[in-house]
Amino acid sequence: MDKQRLDKWLFFSRAVKSRTLAQKLIETGAIRVNSERTDRTDHKVGPGDVLTMTVHTRLLVWRILDAGERRGPATEAAALYEDLSPPPVPREAAPPVQAARDPGAGRPTKKDRRDIDRLRGDEGEDSED
Repeated sequence: MDKQRLDKWLFFSRAVKSRTLAQKLIETGAIRVNSERTDRTDHKVGPGDVLTMTVHTRLLVWRILDAGERRGPATEAAALYEDLSPPPVPREAAPPVQAARDPGAGRPTKKDRRDIDRLRGDEGEDSED
């Protein structure tokens, strides 16, 4: 058994939580098999194929090592593929803005809250200036 349906393989490898979600992911065209986009859930994949997919805003590149027989534990699922994914892009590590308040000044008033929001850059719809 060296070839398997793509939706089953994604489910067995724990890339998605259910086969239904795997089918929806494939049908949206978010999966490439060997650099070619596929929207067929019954596309056959096997060892040596490279999957490129976007799952939960992360780019994953996996080389298939083996076809799965069941959805087992995570250690068993990790043996089905080799992860070739690029490292995630680091977020900018800007320190959070702290609003200065006198100790014991009590809870912030509405005006204080608006000023704090403006400092943080959270000006939204309920800004009244």
